[in-house]
Amino acid sequence: MPNAAAEPIQVGALTVRFHVDADESGGSVSIFECDVPANARMPAPHSHDAFDETVFGLDGVTTFTVGGAPTDLNPGEALFIPRRVIHGFTNGGDADARFLAVISPGLLGSGYFRDVADVLAGEGPPDVEMLGEVMRRHGLTPAPPA
Repeated sequence: MPNAAAEPIQVGALTVRFHVDADESGGSVSIFECDVPANARMPAPHSHDAFDETVFGLDGVTTFTVGGAPTDLNPGEALFIPRRVIHGFTNGGDADARFLAVISPGLLGSGYFRDVADVLAGEGPPDVEMLGEVMRRHGLTPAPPA
């Protein structure tokens, strides 16, 4: 059944909307949109242990750094991020950006983003240890500090 109205999940400055969640596809794929505000703080660099990610630019420009190499993702462009490769993204421009992400196999679902949102909703600065635990529980590995 189509997911006509994906519920937004607010994760810090980012807004994530799942179009196909991992449990809906039986773990074959996850598909979500991510709104990336201009000059917003982005998630920490990380890698995925057992799944690949392909991102498609929809609006604005999101700069992905994959394996240390920055690449601007413009509307209509795609970028493949293999498993176990450290990556992150930013939007250093003056305009908001949006991309579509496809996770294959679909081992990452909306639960990850909801769990991170819960950690970020606490008082004071985010608990880095707790964020790392959430990431590892969902198959992500935080990148070592630069």
